[in-house]
Amino acid sequence: MANMTDAQLSALLIELTSLPDETEWVEWKHDYTSKEIGPYIAEYLSALANSAALHSKETAYLVWGIEDGTRNVVGTKFKPRKAKQGNEELENWLMRSLHPQVDFQMHEWAHRGKPVVLFEIPRATHAPVRFGSEPFIRVGTLKKKLKDFPAKEAALWASFARTPFEVGIAMPHVPPQEVLTLLDFSGVFDLLKITLPTNQKGILSRLVEEKLIARKPGGVYDITNLGAVLFAKDLSRFDRLSRKALRVIKYKGTGRTETEREWRDPPARRGYALAFEPSVAYINSQLP
Repeated sequence: MANMTDAQLSALLIELTSLPDETEWVEWKHDYTSKEIGPYIAEYLSALANSAALHSKETAYLVWGIEDGTRNVVGTKFKPRKAKQGNEELENWLMRSLHPQVDFQMHEWAHRGKPVVLFEIPRATHAPVRFGSEPFIRVGTLKKKLKDFPAKEAALWASFARTPFEVGIAMPHVPPQEVLTLLDFSGVFDLLKITLPTNQKGILSRLVEEKLIARKPGGVYDITNLGAVLFAKDLSRFDRLSRKALRVIKYKGTGRTETEREWRDPPARRGYALAFEPSVAYINSQLP
């Protein structure tokens, strides 16, 4: 995940505190100092990752430094990067204890002078996230074992089956200006044959409408797989998609054992929509 500035984290926190009380993909904490902090947090990471998937959210959040009930920012003494479970660093222990592994991010910063800790937790993608052998889920504001709620378990498995590749996230937490640097937004409007808006807000709104990006709390955006694969100026900027750049291979004879020639999009490893016409022109040039 991309790093967020303190200002972006504070903007995210303000948006999260404005959510309804029983948001099942956000959990608020004040402090926690138990020696068994590892299992305590691991159960929440499992529950929140699964609840995010169930509610079609890309990310769930676990936040320390918030007063229960009022949601006032009161600060916390919890320092996750200094915490340990047994003799092991907490972060490593959590990574090792969750299955499938969860690529969570820990943020520590001061919001209006009060120390806050926020865990960003990506949604479960193809199976419920387990701590040990047990998957958890959020029911209202409570953390429960998933097996005790068969209807939620069935709905969670169904959510995995209906999540297409295109809506996945190629790059999260991208500032507005960087979105317009990474994607060829003018190419979007040219191919859609619609007028290019005169300001950044209008451009971003249309990209959201076309599901090429998704707005996130904190004034940042996620670039979707669809947006990157079609309109990336350079797919190598997207780690998980860098090997999907369009190429055309001409083989000798009728088999595919000996390559005669290979074509790649010359300017850069552009998205498919941008590289389509040049690739077709190359194919036509190779026809008898």
